[in-house]
Amino acid sequence: MRKNILVAATAAVMLITGCANTGMTDTQRRTATGAGVGALAGAVLGSATGGKAGTGAVVGAGVGALGTYIWSQNMEKQKREMEAATQGTGIAVSQTNDNQLKLDIPSDISFDTGRSDIKSNFAPVLDRFADSLRNNVNTDVRIIGHTDSTGTDAINNPLSLQRANSTRNYLTSRGVGGTRIQTDGRGSYEPIASNSTNEGRARNRRVEIFVGERQAR
Repeated sequence: MRKNILVAATAAVMLITGCANTGMTDTQRRTATGAGVGALAGAVLGSATGGKAGTGAVVGAGVGALGTYIWSQNMEKQKREMEAATQGTGIAVSQTNDNQLKLDIPSDISFDTGRSDIKSNFAPVLDRFADSLRNNVNTDVRIIGHTDSTGTDAINNPLSLQRANSTRNYLTSRGVGGTRIQTDGRGSYEPIASNSTNEGRARNRRVEIFVGERQAR
């Protein structure tokens, strides 16, 4: 088993280091890197779960490659548009390390405490966001809802998902294809601040939206 892990890990490292090849485009390099990281992770996972490390590496490589996004002129334009649309609202707009556009929406903009209906001051932001998504059809969207630690998991887990689904439903009502949007609720499991203060709990009650542009096939 250890031998299989070593073989898979070696292959992954070779694939990653091979990305330094100056004949590769930026997109090709990112794809290869993603495949290499996926291969290594797949090998470890396959071994840990009793599977074959070699098979895990192959599956992991595919996942790594598929999970690679590009940062195109369209993505940069979309980022600038959302920065302008959210200026002064407290919504953070950023580019992630894996080339996704991220919108971090705090609770005072998005949802009232214990509720999942869209607040009136969140709607104009989502309107502009829907416009940008309709103009960039080659993108995938993930919406993740979060809560603070107040209350039980039985309340927080479905509430966080309901908030993500409400955001998706608003976007689809504005003409964005529902098949492009995935939602998830993380409850109180991924805090970004301490839940021991009112300010920290407010920061943890949030919705995160990720947009990634797929590579042309």
